[in-house]
Amino acid sequence: MSTTPRQPRKTKAKIRWSKLYSFSCWKPNVALVPSIQKFGGPGFTRIAFCNRPELHKKGEFRYPDNSISTTKYNIVTFIPRSLFEQFRRVANLYFLLAAILSLTSIAPFTPSGAIAPFVFVVGLSMLKEFVEDWHRFIQDLKVNSRKAKVHIGNGNFINKPWKALRVGDVVRVEKNQYFPSDLLLLSSSHDDGICYVETMNLDGETNLKMKRCLEATLALDSEFEFSNFEGTIRCEDPNPNLYTFIGNLEFKDQLYDLSPGQVLLRDSKLQNTEYIYGVVIFSGRDTKAIQNSTSSPSKRSRVEQKMDHVIYVLFLMLLLVSLASSIGSYVFIRFKTSDWWYIRPEIHENLFNTSKPLKSAALQLVRALILYGYLIPISLYVSIETVKFFQAMLINWDLKMYDEVACKSAEARTSNLNEELGQVEMILSDKTGTLTCNQMEFRKCSIAGMSYGGDVNEVDLAASKRMNVDFIKGFNFNDERLLDLSWMNNSNVFDTIMFFKVLALCHTGIPVEEDDLGKMKYEAESPEEVSFLVAAQEFGFKFCKRTQSTMVVKEIDPSSGLHVEREYRLLNLLEFCSSRKRMSVIVKDEDGQIFLLCKGADSIIFDRLASSGRAYEKETTQHLSDYAEDGFRTLALAYRRIKPAEYENWNSIFTRAKTTIGPEREELLKSASELIEKDLILLGVAAVEDKLQKGVPECIDKLAQAGIKIWLLTGDKKETAINIGFSCSLLRQDMKQFHLSISKDSESTNDEKIMKEELLLQIATAYLATTSEANSKKPFALVVDGKALEIALKSDMRRHFLRLAVNCASVICCRVSPKQKALITRLVKDYTGKITLAIGDGANDVGMIQAADIGVGISGMEGMQAVMASDFSLPQFRMLERLLIVHGHWCYKRITKMILYFVYKNIAFGMTLFYYELLTSFSGELLYDDWYMVLFNVILTSLPVISLGVLEQDVTAEVCLQFPALYQQGQRNNYFSWARILGWISNAVFASLAIFIFNIFALSPSTFRSSGELADLSHLGAMMYTCVIWTVNSQIALIINHFTWIHHLFIWGSIFSWYILLFIYGSLPPSISKTNFQLHKAMVSTPSYWMITFVTLVVSLLPYFIYGVVQRLFWPMDDQVIREMKHCRKDVTEAFMWAAEQKNSVRTTDIGFSARVEAKMRYWKEHLRQKRASMHGRFSKGSSPAS
Repeated sequence: MSTTPRQPRKTKAKIRWSKLYSFSCWKPNVALVPSIQKFGGPGFTRIAFCNRPELHKKGEFRYPDNSISTTKYNIVTFIPRSLFEQFRRVANLYFLLAAILSLTSIAPFTPSGAIAPFVFVVGLSMLKEFVEDWHRFIQDLKVNSRKAKVHIGNGNFINKPWKALRVGDVVRVEKNQYFPSDLLLLSSSHDDGICYVETMNLDGETNLKMKRCLEATLALDSEFEFSNFEGTIRCEDPNPNLYTFIGNLEFKDQLYDLSPGQVLLRDSKLQNTEYIYGVVIFSGRDTKAIQNSTSSPSKRSRVEQKMDHVIYVLFLMLLLVSLASSIGSYVFIRFKTSDWWYIRPEIHENLFNTSKPLKSAALQLVRALILYGYLIPISLYVSIETVKFFQAMLINWDLKMYDEVACKSAEARTSNLNEELGQVEMILSDKTGTLTCNQMEFRKCSIAGMSYGGDVNEVDLAASKRMNVDFIKGFNFNDERLLDLSWMNNSNVFDTIMFFKVLALCHTGIPVEEDDLGKMKYEAESPEEVSFLVAAQEFGFKFCKRTQSTMVVKEIDPSSGLHVEREYRLLNLLEFCSSRKRMSVIVKDEDGQIFLLCKGADSIIFDRLASSGRAYEKETTQHLSDYAEDGFRTLALAYRRIKPAEYENWNSIFTRAKTTIGPEREELLKSASELIEKDLILLGVAAVEDKLQKGVPECIDKLAQAGIKIWLLTGDKKETAINIGFSCSLLRQDMKQFHLSISKDSESTNDEKIMKEELLLQIATAYLATTSEANSKKPFALVVDGKALEIALKSDMRRHFLRLAVNCASVICCRVSPKQKALITRLVKDYTGKITLAIGDGANDVGMIQAADIGVGISGMEGMQAVMASDFSLPQFRMLERLLIVHGHWCYKRITKMILYFVYKNIAFGMTLFYYELLTSFSGELLYDDWYMVLFNVILTSLPVISLGVLEQDVTAEVCLQFPALYQQGQRNNYFSWARILGWISNAVFASLAIFIFNIFALSPSTFRSSGELADLSHLGAMMYTCVIWTVNSQIALIINHFTWIHHLFIWGSIFSWYILLFIYGSLPPSISKTNFQLHKAMVSTPSYWMITFVTLVVSLLPYFIYGVVQRLFWPMDDQVIREMKHCRKDVTEAFMWAAEQKNSVRTTDIGFSARVEAKMRYWKEHLRQKRASMHGRFSKGSSPAS
């Protein structure tokens, strides 16, 4: 629906950005771009005609539309591609060949017996693929159908679906809306053309990014202005680089350089800005977000890979018995038929040609390969896929992994890796947004050598809840000496005021709105700046307004005690960057005094203190150590007065540096900043907490007890990463930390060889320490800084670095780029051979998530890039504990038991065919009816094994969490070792022998019925088939630990179904049932039928029963002991015994909350011991004269 064009507002005053901002990250128009000749060359061919999208629908400048597709198939490719996926499995190729050969005369049974199960299994797998891809299609449809306001001419804007957008379209995006494609910012609701963007969906960061339009397009601030708007954009080709952009805009015969500061990326959200206008540069698959959304690699679990080897063993077994049949057939035809002239065929058959025994033997080999195909479980793959689908549903439905705040639940985005969750040994985790909420809280501070602050206590929290009063976000501080303006009674009032002024003025934040209580809300590029502003407001220094050159603070006048509004002129802003590690502002107050206010890393600030500004250095240093141990992030605060003449002299130097265009600009600015940021006076430090997500320390503790190592990979600076390491108990105070870093001297040489030698020496020294002190109780931690990590990941350094890293209990890598995260993950996975899990929340974690064996995305804060690339998504990190220790443990045991049972039942059934072939001198006679063979895998044994795979539990979820050491059964692969596999194969061979021998010898020497009738082949086949059905279904009942009504229904229902089918089949006309006509009457009415079935069943199951009894008596496994205690209610009747068992099961760990508690207890005990020894020594000395 069109909107009425608005008349242009008053033309905005042009703003000269160079008046204030210094470094290039703030100044858009100094970006270096290629010469105009470079555009049109390789990598720079994109041309966008603004407000003329029709030019991009065809011809030379035709670009993709804005629709996206994440589906694996389409209507044309589904059949061929899905069939290709099915026949990548070797077993399916075999069954296809068997189905084709069943159409020939050498087939041992009718075509339906081979084709029907094959078509059913493959069709079911293809149906599952279709359903999963349909869900992806629906998700794409929702995204492509979102609405955006698009200019259609004459200043009119209408709503169009996202997929209809084209390059060149002018769009209007309003507050809290997502950008539909990559846009060039033309104007915004702010007079200075800025807007604030949340890039959570791209990089996981919740802090806002500031974008600014060109001064030339500031006037395009209403719909009417676009009636005659035209321009041409020449820029780089589509690429996945989120943080770079090179291009220019030709507008009104002028050429303007473009930088990333004017580009708004698809899937980012507009915040704190009423609206913006932009023109589409990249659309659809050309956008940077989609360019980064690479298709997830195909992943297969280790269990499934080992299952392939089990299938190969079964193939080998099939080949051996087929060769035995072929060789036996040759011997019989070649040497025995002359003696057995009475059974020699009058007409030579291909399978029984006495004149060509070799040909007959070869055909018998082919026939045997088809006949004994039941040794290969045809329904194994489809049954596992079905089971994994239901397992994934149970994960999705787990209410314990539902986040009520975000209204999101855990989601298994793929079901291929369920059992892999039960074998994880390494976790590589992002920090911001994954372990932390990226929500800073002001917790403590040190002012003038005095430490202040503490947590808000539980009584205050409870009272606030009952009064419906919320505590202030970003402020968790409780100290009566500072709150409620009590600081005005302190002795060092001036230093306290200056401390609060640094908090209120040294930042890049903006006030957003004032609530009903008069509290201002803020937005800033860094969440810690928001917490500082909130803290300053609570202490009486409320930052109210910001313009280009002024900052207004409503502060307390200590002389009168009244609130006064004071305006500070902002002269210069020296912003924070990773190399400077500090930020400064230069302001002039109303009295004309000039101050430099500075905050930064304590090591940087302390180096720049004047000799007269170190009065509180000793006390502050001690407070810094205390805050760091608490896991807080600390910044030192300082100031200095500047004389006007000194400032004018410095400002001229700084202005020349700012106006320099070239690669040396940044270095000149840094040098100029060094000239003024000196002779500082220390005020104190502020401690903020990068608030951990709920339950993170407890989750890490459980994971550590489960035998899982955790590495922290973060883009943050080293100090921040170490603080978080302490907060979440990845680090503890008694750890011996190794820090890998490149010295400034080595880095300044820019000589890679020198840096490698320095790093190699550090690695060798640390590795020697880990090996020589391996028996000491002190664990080791490795902290790697950005440049050192870059060198360590070189091909000739990797092995040395990884050898050291895997010897450490905790590894923290700082300043890690997205590519480095992915590389580290691949290297750890390949070097250790252990199953790795990567967890993150932003686009910068996508590579790591895809490189790991299992990728987990955090979905709690609206970020979708990591989730879209992940195998599993969770709202909170703490839910990883339940996903692995509960669902992973269950799924591993379910799938392994299921595979072993499949091997058992198919061998037990298939080998009876081979034994009958031996008994009948390789005559080729079939023991079972064709329909018996079809129904065996499809109906009569399929449902019990599915119930096993979906519902089996060795212990309950609560017990899994109480005994996390049970998880190590999966890490050791106890339930899918080759010994266990061969044991199940042996058990199946014995069962098949027992079934065959008991039936043959029971029926051969005597009559079958009291009337004197003998059992024929139909009776023998039906009776033996009955024994097989009873045996395999009773066997699964023995291996199930957790029975439900579904288990009982499927197991005993399957056995009962056999009798129903026997009755139905025998009741059909002889033309259909053939020799099975009325067979059920002869079977059921004969006592020997029931006796043979019972005896055969007992004997067949006896080895497994004896093994189970002996193993539980003498070598019980942990889960068996716990299960027996639960069954006997020892956890209730003898709680002390249950608690003792739980304590004994706790694994000694080097990280986690429990490990920190143990370390602290050891420290206290040692401290008490030393104190007692000291007191005893003093007492002895004091009493010696008397003696």
